[in-house]
Amino acid sequence: MKIFTALFIFIFCTLSAQRVLPFDTLRIKEVRDLFADDYGNIYLYKNKDFSFTKYDSVGKQLGKLMFTVPFRVQGVQNPLSIALFSENAQEMKFVDQNLNEIQKIDFKQKFTFIKHAYAEDLQQIWLLDESTKRLLQYNFRNDTTINSYPFDASFDDLIDLLVYENKVYILTKNQFKIYNLKFEKLYEAPVENGKRLRRENEFVLIVAQNSVFKYIPDKELVKIFEDPDVQIVEKNSLAYFEIKGNKLYLYNLENQKDSKKQTAPETPKNDTEKQWMN
Repeated sequence: MKIFTALFIFIFCTLSAQRVLPFDTLRIKEVRDLFADDYGNIYLYKNKDFSFTKYDSVGKQLGKLMFTVPFRVQGVQNPLSIALFSENAQEMKFVDQNLNEIQKIDFKQKFTFIKHAYAEDLQQIWLLDESTKRLLQYNFRNDTTINSYPFDASFDDLIDLLVYENKVYILTKNQFKIYNLKFEKLYEAPVENGKRLRRENEFVLIVAQNSVFKYIPDKELVKIFEDPDVQIVEKNSLAYFEIKGNKLYLYNLENQKDSKKQTAPETPKNDTEKQWMN
């Protein structure tokens, strides 16, 4: 029965409501990263020319940014204020729904060298200062450092950082780690090819190259989506997106079914996600 259930979930995840979105090969070619907001808009970042372009669901271009240095897009959960950070330029930009710049923060004027920045909201940014090995809580509205915490870890393999409810979530080249603000390790799990962290309600997700993981608070890390042949994967609250073979695919999962599938690890007798993962 367990094998049948696991097989059903695998088929459901790979075939459920799959469709190809109308994006031509030239738009998809050489895309470094893919984002999707909950309004059905698609964002493509290309590292070759440092471009960040927004499209609607039928492929119509809605906005475009061209950078002179690499920028890291934090996420598009709030499409009215999208945060982008550049380690090279030592600055963070906020852009609106049309990708017009609404604010720029220059860290060179106040800090030595910021390795990573995470915008918690429209007032506060968490900063990793590499020179002082500290995690800073910075209110950019009034230019005030609220708190400073020692961060005694290697910055070399850091990929992404997220702070939520006094916990620091760290993604490195090979691991996912959680610390409290005293830098006491609370959790650690191996993750390969992780690309970024994102928060979905009370859950923290890890978007990897060809899979998506979900951290069940105080329990475990589970794989909720995987396609070994995909180039890039993305998730919003309603669907999964893939770039595979220079085509953009959408897997429209119903909220109720998706929620049941994701929370299955909480019931040991119905631990279907682990079976699918193996």
